Amino acid sequence: MTLVAGVDSSTQSCKVVIRDAETGALVREGRASHPDGTEVHPDHWWTALQTAIEQAGGLADVAALSVAAQQHGMVCLGEDGTVVRPSLLWNDTRSAKAATDLIADLGGPEKWAEAVGSVPVASFTVTKLRWLAEHEPDNARRTRSVCLPHDWLTWRLAGQPDTLVTDRGDASGTGYWSPAGGTYRTDLLELALGAVPELPRVLGPAEEAGAVAIPGATGDLRLAPGTGDNMAAALGVGMLPGDVVVSIGTSGTAFAVSETPSADATGAVAGFADATGRYLPLVATLNAARVLVAAARMLGVDQDQLSELALQAPAGADGLVLVPYLEGERTPNRPDATGSLHGLRLATSTPAHLARAAVEGMLCGLADALDALGLQPRRVLLIGGGARSEAVRRIAPTVFGQPVLVPTPGEYVADGAARQAAWLLSGEPEAPQWGSGEVARYEADPTPGLRERYQEVAARA
Repeated sequence: MTLVAGVDSSTQSCKVVIRDAETGALVREGRASHPDGTEVHPDHWWTALQTAIEQAGGLADVAALSVAAQQHGMVCLGEDGTVVRPSLLWNDTRSAKAATDLIADLGGPEKWAEAVGSVPVASFTVTKLRWLAEHEPDNARRTRSVCLPHDWLTWRLAGQPDTLVTDRGDASGTGYWSPAGGTYRTDLLELALGAVPELPRVLGPAEEAGAVAIPGATGDLRLAPGTGDNMAAALGVGMLPGDVVVSIGTSGTAFAVSETPSADATGAVAGFADATGRYLPLVATLNAARVLVAAARMLGVDQDQLSELALQAPAGADGLVLVPYLEGERTPNRPDATGSLHGLRLATSTPAHLARAAVEGMLCGLADALDALGLQPRRVLLIGGGARSEAVRRIAPTVFGQPVLVPTPGEYVADGAARQAAWLLSGEPEAPQWGSGEVARYEADPTPGLRERYQEVAARA
C-alpha cells in the first residue's frame, strides 16, 4: 500500500490525514489547535503541524505530502528568512480602508476585476500589504519576500530552500496574481507595498515542490505544490461540473468549478483559480459556523442542544431575524458592521426562537452568496463543520429554495491535499477520483418571506 498525507492548516487548527494513494481509504489521522485571533505568528502553525503529524503516526511510511491552508494570510519574511511580524489572517479587517484606497488608486473596481479577476476587500493579501506600508513602514522595509500560509509551511517542510513556491489556486487570492493571465501583477504589488519583494514560484497542479526534509521523514518523501483551503475542499469533495459547494466553516463560502476565468466588478464574486488548472469563482462570508457557536454560548447550551432548540421553533422563527455580522462582513463588504436581532417580542423571546433565528440568519447570508454566483446548480453540496448540525441540514433547503446534498462528514480540505499528493505520485493528468462515501439528501419547502425579511433588515445593518 502506498500512502499519502494531506494537511489542512486552517484558522483554528491543523489536521493531518494519511490515506491509501490508490483507493483514498483513511489509514490514520491527527490534529492540533491553533491560537485564537486574527494575527498569528507562523511558528504556531509549524508547532501544530508537527504535533498533528505525530498524532497521525508520523511520516516514515508516507510517499508524498501536500499542504492546504487558509487563504490570504500575509507572511512577510526578512533577508535571512525570519518572520518579520505575525501574520495578518484573512479575517483581520484592519485593512478595510486600505482596500478602499487601492480600488481608487487603480481607477475603480472594474480595473481590479480586469487585472486579477477580483476586487480587493480586507481579506486579500494585497490590502494587508498596503496596511503594512502605511502603519508599519519599518517592517515593510525589512520585508524581502511575501508568501501565504501554505507556501510557508511547504517551505519549512522542504528544509527552507532558497526559493519559495506556491500554486495558482492560492496565488489567485493575493490580489496581485492574475488567473486569466497566469502571471503576477507586480505593478499592483508595488502599488500596495511601494516595493516588489521576492514572490513564490507558481507551480503547476501536479508539479513537485521538493522533498520533505524534517526528522522522521524518509529522504524520498515528495512534496506536492499544495493549495488554498477552498481549492483543496473542491478536490476533497470530488466536485463535478454543475456542482456548487456551500462550505460552513469559520468562514462561509459558495463556489463552483469553471472552465473559464471570471471577473465580477461588483466584488461579490472572487475570480479565483482552482487546484486543477481550471477556475473557482467563489463568494465568501466572514460569519458562518461561529454564529452557531456564539448563539450556543448565549443560550448556555452545546451545539447538539442548539440544533434541537432550533428545530423546536417554527420555520421563520415567527419573524425573529438575526443578522449575523458578528465580525463585520466580507460579502456584502461591511467590515465595520455588527450583528443585530430584529422582531424581538414577548412571543419570540424564547431559546428555541433565538436558536432558529441564528441558524436561519447564517444560512440566509450563505444563500445570498449562492445567489451571487449567478448559477443554476445541478447539485448543492453542503460541507464543513457547520454541516454536521442536523438543524442546519434540515433548515438549509427551506432557505436555499432547493434540495441540498450532505456528503459523509470528513476533513475535505485535508482530503483534497491528500488527493493532490496522490496526483503527484501517479503522474496522471488529473487527480485520482476517490469515492466520497454516502450522500444524504435533504428536501423541504421554502419558508415564505424568510429571505425577504432577512434582506430588508440586513440592508440596515
